[in-house]
Amino acid sequence: MKISLHHLALCAATLGASSAAFTQPAAPASAPVCEAHVKGQPGKKFDLTELRVSKRCAQFTVHLLHTGKKPWQEAGHNWVLTRSQDTEAVIREGQRSGPERAWLSRGDARVLAATQMLSGGEHASVSFPVERLSQGEDYTYFCSFPTHAEPMRGKLVVID
Repeated sequence: MKISLHHLALCAATLGASSAAFTQPAAPASAPVCEAHVKGQPGKKFDLTELRVSKRCAQFTVHLLHTGKKPWQEAGHNWVLTRSQDTEAVIREGQRSGPERAWLSRGDARVLAATQMLSGGEHASVSFPVERLSQGEDYTYFCSFPTHAEPMRGKLVVID
């Protein structure tokens, strides 16, 4: 039986290519995104109305930018996270706390995370441990400035 060198090289190349397909390591799973950039805008709105947080994140950070121009005393923005079942009570009780406390009750355990109240052009960040969140639980984020809490809301969803 005669085998040409060309035929032998072709067989070797085919075997090498097919075995390489089986020996290459799998691509790593994509890393979760563990931060979000949110804008508090004039007109009492956030630019993002839903945030998705991966359970694979140890911490999640929200970076808030107030895109308006007014001082916080006139039209401040902050970012506050609560369980949805607690949102209305936190807002109602917070309004009694007044501006010196950013309209949030001091030490309220129902507030899972919050930035400071910002004037136009300012930014702030808040980080919180994702292990405090439960998949399947409803979470709401909002701005606690008076008259902003209703229109400035979003939903936080725990995934993975």
